Amino acid sequence: MSEFNLIAKYFTRACANTDLGVGDDAALIQISTGHQLAISADMLVADTHFLSNCPAYFVGWKSLAVNISDMAAMGATPKWATLAIALPNIEEAWLSEFSRGFFACADAFGVSLIGGDTTRGPLNISVQIMGEVPLGKALRRDGAKAGDEIWISGTLGDAALGLAQLQNKLEESALSTSEKQSCIDALQAPQPRVALGIALRNIANSAIDVSDGLLADLGHILEHSKLGANLYWEHIPHVNLSEKLDLAKLQSLTLAGGDDYELCFTAPASKHDAILAIVKNLNLKLTHIGVTTKEVSQLNVYDKKHQLIELKSKGYDHFD
Repeated sequence: MSEFNLIAKYFTRACANTDLGVGDDAALIQISTGHQLAISADMLVADTHFLSNCPAYFVGWKSLAVNISDMAAMGATPKWATLAIALPNIEEAWLSEFSRGFFACADAFGVSLIGGDTTRGPLNISVQIMGEVPLGKALRRDGAKAGDEIWISGTLGDAALGLAQLQNKLEESALSTSEKQSCIDALQAPQPRVALGIALRNIANSAIDVSDGLLADLGHILEHSKLGANLYWEHIPHVNLSEKLDLAKLQSLTLAGGDDYELCFTAPASKHDAILAIVKNLNLKLTHIGVTTKEVSQLNVYDKKHQLIELKSKGYDHFD
């Protein structure tokens, strides 16, 4: 199969919100009046961002979902994506499942694939995502204020536990059968919090998606906003595990494991009730886990005895 036949068969279909899509030298789009264009890109490399034996459907889903999550963190509506993929060889069964997963995610979040590229090489997937946000309404990392409440969506640590399970790094009895599957699902099929990001436009002072671990990503907000924070372990939501998992390991995976793709955001205490209304409207778990402080770059996590929790790692770093 030629490169162009591959693109035509697996990655070409009608595009919405697009004047010209796949098949020309460039796509043509027009953004809505009074909006800014939000753009981000992520690269996924086999055995770094996903296991090489991960089912192709989930590789396709995740490659787009992690990019859509960046739109959610900005309060943007995702609309368009480009896909560049390097393949060691053409395996039609793999491509069929990959494209099925990719477009399932695209359909779920209203995204059109409008262009890209293919080449031969080690399996490497690069997606650029574009979306719209009303002028001046984007959620940013530098907007947090001292005394803001710190919130997190969903639960943390599920995906990291799923990866540890697949890599045989957990005791066999650490997770129940249902817990194992739930954590693997969180790893392979993350759910971007787009509706939450949009709902937070006039409520949150800052936001970020948790991709490298809560401490690392919240740390970016604190760095850009020149603040510190106090977090409380007993308030941080994690998967409801059997008690056979070592607490220190659970804390490490929850606070620094990464791959959660939940939204961490800060908001003034005056917006507390408005956030609780979002919980009801979206039927989504949101948890108040701490507060920002004036102590620049001081990120403290306390246990229920108000003792500091010390971790060797603050989160994932590609070059660490």
